[in-house]
Amino acid sequence: MSDKSDLKTIDENASLRMILEGTATETGEAFFKALVENLSKALNMKGAWVTEYLEEEGLLRSIAFWLDGALVKEYEYKIAGTPCEPVIEEKRLVHVPENVVALFPDDPDLEPYEAVSYAGVPLLDVDGTILGHLAVLDSKPMPEEPRGMTIFRIFASRACAELRRIKAESEVHQREEKLGRLIDSAMDAIIELNCDSDITMMNSAAEKVFKESADKLIGANFLELLSKESAYKLTLIIDELIEIKEGDKYLWIPGGLSARGSDGNQFQAEATISRYVLGKENFFTIILRNVNDRLLAENKIKSLSSETEYLKEEIKSLLNFDEIIGDSKALQKVFGEINQVSGTDATILISGETGTGKELIARAIHAESGRRNNPLIKVNCAAIPAALIESEFFGHLKGAYTGATSDREGRFALADRGTIFLDEIGELPLDLQSKLLRVLQEGEFEPVGSSQTIKVNVRVICATNRDLLKTVEEGKFRQDLFYRLNVFPIEVPPLRERGDDVIKLASVFSEKSARKMGIDVSPLSDEDMMRLKSYEWLGNIRELQNVIERAVITSSNGELNLDSALPAVPGVEVSFSGNIDDSESIQVRTSREIQEIERRNIILALEKTNWRVSGEKGAAALLGMPSTTLSSRIKALGIKRPA
Repeated sequence: MSDKSDLKTIDENASLRMILEGTATETGEAFFKALVENLSKALNMKGAWVTEYLEEEGLLRSIAFWLDGALVKEYEYKIAGTPCEPVIEEKRLVHVPENVVALFPDDPDLEPYEAVSYAGVPLLDVDGTILGHLAVLDSKPMPEEPRGMTIFRIFASRACAELRRIKAESEVHQREEKLGRLIDSAMDAIIELNCDSDITMMNSAAEKVFKESADKLIGANFLELLSKESAYKLTLIIDELIEIKEGDKYLWIPGGLSARGSDGNQFQAEATISRYVLGKENFFTIILRNVNDRLLAENKIKSLSSETEYLKEEIKSLLNFDEIIGDSKALQKVFGEINQVSGTDATILISGETGTGKELIARAIHAESGRRNNPLIKVNCAAIPAALIESEFFGHLKGAYTGATSDREGRFALADRGTIFLDEIGELPLDLQSKLLRVLQEGEFEPVGSSQTIKVNVRVICATNRDLLKTVEEGKFRQDLFYRLNVFPIEVPPLRERGDDVIKLASVFSEKSARKMGIDVSPLSDEDMMRLKSYEWLGNIRELQNVIERAVITSSNGELNLDSALPAVPGVEVSFSGNIDDSESIQVRTSREIQEIERRNIILALEKTNWRVSGEKGAAALLGMPSTTLSSRIKALGIKRPA
């Protein structure tokens, strides 16, 4: 055998016959397998392969690869550094008659395949896009020979034609699939009829409307599913459509159609009809919408809207969100500050003890602002796990983290053009504080898992029961964020500093609780008022509301039972090891001293009962107060069990 590929001896007719006989009956993958096999044999080459080009990856992936008399499976490679690279990049035939390994030393496959020579030609789409390429290699030199290159190009043309056919077929299939999904996802019933009004196609919505599967209805006459009047009306409209020679070939069916499902129930449907011609045959598309379903949906919406408004009124009535009760000087000062700042977009920091009504102040500011018609979104920074708070604030994309099964908007996006109320802002983790600062300064953020910046216009109101300046000094809160939040500070006074407001609030709470429970109670007595005003109210308004509700529940003969509802002030005989001298006999205590006495007394009771609150042997029984009251006092006094 010659040490060179003797292309001069190739019989062109025999080679072309080999192409036709080997590939005439094949398509797709089988075609390409036959093509590379016959090409290798026709040109007497070691190997031949046809590929598809993956441009983004810079890869050539073999559709079929014939080497040393056998097919090679699943072969792909990067084009960089290979003789195939100029074929693809320059869109031209490349012929390397010999020394291919030396010319392309970065190709890792040439030497193992004992390659000496190479030829490759690009396969182009009609618009010039690279589809792939066809190549041959040999273990002998491959000198230039017109007959051999002509046969090579003929094989390439056949390969290119088949690739184009496959691509076109794939695009048609994709369009058909897309059209099918579009029709099936439509909420309206879509039905296709032939010229005899027989059903030839229907979507999922049509199956639901007629309560029957498409398999059973296709082939049935659509007129039989209509009332006599509607069938006659549709027949006239179809005749009218057929007469339309130019212009729009669709009509609105006036008055709709009266149809019935497989269950025999009739329904009224809005309907349109259109005509198209396929070949020489007319087809008609009818789109139906069940009016009964729409009416039911509208009634449901009206019902839910009414229910929502009712619940809003109930919430306002029960929680007193529409007004802040009281006229003490301390509260009047807060009212003045609300009036000053409501009309602006200034950031507000509301501070005050637990239960003083900081959220109520925030709602009042929003209600008096120019953003009142847009949402007030509340976020309790202490109630959200640290791992999820960024997602709660800024939202996330599907798959951003485990459990993120869908896209979700954050609270800042929901509050756009409105107000966001960040309660317990002192509990915000440090890593989130910088992101909050960015929103405040620039009005933008990125959802978790997204690189897209979202702009928002949000007014921020924050609240805290902490001393934020002290938290800043401890390094737990950013100083720059504190000053950005503290643009307009509002201090909500504790209930013990609001004088007769406690009586006004107690009267309102008593009336509302009694009305809710269907109980008649008398107004507060002078003794009740004195007791309520002399109590410390560490839990503030929230504690007062709970105490009054318990007093109403346990009332007798219309009289509030403050004896069981109001915690007793501990006696001065209690052993005390605080700042006050135990041995000193004191008849009058300051409110702070009484608070410390109460705190120590509760701790002693908890220690004696091994920190058990309720039950016969619990601290509440030992102190002679309800367990719920004791739990409230423990929280209000900040008592925590030692580790």
